[in-house]
Amino acid sequence: MSGFDDLDLAIPSSDNDAEPGPERYSTRTGRWQQYLKDMQAFAGNPVPLESQGKLVRVAGLVLEATGVKVPVGSVCEIQMPSSGANPQRGLRPVNAEVVGFSGDRAYLMPTDEIQGLSSGAMVLPRALPLIAPQLGKPLHPWRRGEDRGLHLPMGDGLLGRVVDSHGHPLDRRGPLQTVHSEPMVRRPINAMDRDPVRKPLDTGVRAINSMLTVGRGQRLGLFAGTGVGKSVLLGMMARYTQADVIVVGLIGERGREVKEFIEDILGTEGLQRSVVVAAPADAPPLVRMQGAHYATAIAENFRDRGQHVLLLMDSLTRYAMAQREIALAIGEPPATKGYPPSCFAKLPQLVERSGNGLPGEGSITAFYTVLSEGDDQQDPIADAARGILDGHIVLSRELAEAGHYPAIDIERSISRVMTNVAPQSHIEAARRCRQLLAKYNKARDLIQLGAYVPGNDFELDAAVRCHPDINRLLQQDMHSPASLSDSIKQLTSVIKDA
Repeated sequence: MSGFDDLDLAIPSSDNDAEPGPERYSTRTGRWQQYLKDMQAFAGNPVPLESQGKLVRVAGLVLEATGVKVPVGSVCEIQMPSSGANPQRGLRPVNAEVVGFSGDRAYLMPTDEIQGLSSGAMVLPRALPLIAPQLGKPLHPWRRGEDRGLHLPMGDGLLGRVVDSHGHPLDRRGPLQTVHSEPMVRRPINAMDRDPVRKPLDTGVRAINSMLTVGRGQRLGLFAGTGVGKSVLLGMMARYTQADVIVVGLIGERGREVKEFIEDILGTEGLQRSVVVAAPADAPPLVRMQGAHYATAIAENFRDRGQHVLLLMDSLTRYAMAQREIALAIGEPPATKGYPPSCFAKLPQLVERSGNGLPGEGSITAFYTVLSEGDDQQDPIADAARGILDGHIVLSRELAEAGHYPAIDIERSISRVMTNVAPQSHIEAARRCRQLLAKYNKARDLIQLGAYVPGNDFELDAAVRCHPDINRLLQQDMHSPASLSDSIKQLTSVIKDA
C-alpha cells in the first residue's frame, strides 16, 4: 500500500470529539491500539489483483482478447508493451468496451482509432477503487468496487458547451468547469413511481401547440425523410420551448451539420441554455451509441435536480443503425431488413429513460427524429418507434415541396397525451379542424379540376371556406414564435363559423 489517504478510518482527532461506542474506543491510545490490530487482521486478507488480457484478433469492427474476465459493458484500455524493441511503444492507448464474449474470449468494440494495434497488445480493464474497511465496523477483507463502466462529466458547466461522446469539448473554449464525473449506467425508475403527464408544454410552434399539444414529460417521434425541414423544426423548439435546459444529441449526422445547426438554427440564444452532444457519422458505432446515452444521462442529471429538460435527439434511426453494426459484427443473426433483434430491444431501453421523474422532481420532454427511408412509414425502426413513443409528428415531403413550413402532416400525426393536458374545448376545436382538413384533402382533385359545385355538400363547403385560414394556422416562420394561448385563440377563430 502507498498510504492511507484514501481510507475512511473515522479516527477522531481528540478525545472530546470521539463518537459514542465500545469501551475500547474511550481513549485515544485505545483507539490506535485497536486500529493497529485491525490493520494486522486486514493484512492477512489478500487484495484481489486485476486481470490482464491479450489482444489476439482484430476482425473488422471487433477486437478479440483472451484473459479478460470482466462483465459486458466494462471499459478496457488496449496498449502495446513498452519494450525498447517495440516500434509502436509511442502509440496512444486505445479505449474499448466489452460488448460480448464466447468461451474464454471477450469481444470488444473500440471507441478510438485502432491504427497501430497488433497481436499481443495488452488489454487492461478499467481499474476499480479499493474499498477499505472502517474502524469500529465488522471486519471484512479488502475488496474492490463493482463499477467498471464509463464515467463522464455532468453538471452546470456543460451549459452552453458542445462536447463529444467522451465529454471532451469541441467548441475550443477551454476545459469544462464546475463538472463532476458520474456513471453512465443508471437504475431505471419504477413505472409506478413516475409522475404522470398532466401539464401542457408550450413548444413555440403553432401547429404543434394547437393540433398536437405536447405534455411535459412526453416522448414524441419526429418522422421525416431527408430534406423536409426536421432540423429547422428542432431548432424552433430549442429556442422557443418553455424548458429550463435543452439537451441536443446529434447522433450519426453529417459533421458539416453540427456547426450549421449550432450557429444557424440553434443560435446564440438557444445555445446559452443548451448542451450539445455531437457524435458525427464518421465516429465508430460504439461512439455513436455512447453519444445518445450520454445526452440522455445529461438530461437525467438535470431532471433529478428538479429542472425541466427538453431532449432533442437527431436521430433515433442512426442510433439503431450503430447497434446493427455492432450486433452483426459480433455474429448476431439479422432479422427484419437486416436489423438484429437486439436493435429493437435497445430502442425502448433508451427511450424509457426520458419522461417525468419522481413526484416533485423535474421532467424530460423528448423529441426523437426517425428517418423514414424512401419516405416509407413502414420502415422497421419507424414502426418500432411508433409503438414505444407517446405520439408521432410526421413531416410530409409534398407539403415541403409546396413551400408549407413546418411541413407537418396533421392527418398522419397524433399526440397521445393531448386528452390529458388540454381542456375539452381545445380538444373539440382541434378535432373539428382535423375533420375539415381531411374533408378538403379528400376532395382536392375535384376542386382542382373544377368539378366542385358549392351547395351540394355543406361539410365540404365549410372545409373549402376554412381552408385558407387553416393553412395560415399551420404555417409559421422559423423566426416567429407562437405561444400556446395565442395558438389556441387562432384555432378557435378558424373554426368558429365551420
